Amino acid sequence: MSQINYDSMSDVELKQYFLKHRGDQAAFQAYLDRINQRPRRIVASPDDPDFDEKVQAAIRQKLEAPRSSSQQPNTGLEPTDQE
Repeated sequence: MSQINYDSMSDVELKQYFLKHRGDQAAFQAYLDRINQRPRRIVASPDDPDFDEKVQAAIRQKLEAPRSSSQQPNTGLEPTDQE
């Protein structure tokens, strides 16, 4: 059996691979390592007076992102996987 190079896969390819090969713990760990290396976006701090509104706006934006990206024309570029 040959070694699989997870580093050569895009985020989308790696995610698709480990979803098809759920028993491959190395693939799952490679994906987790990759997404944990991404910078985290801070929406609001707990003491922010507008905390609830900012969190709700961020949730709405995240929920609407798949809809808006599916309505955009296909540019031939692979979308980045932000999950």
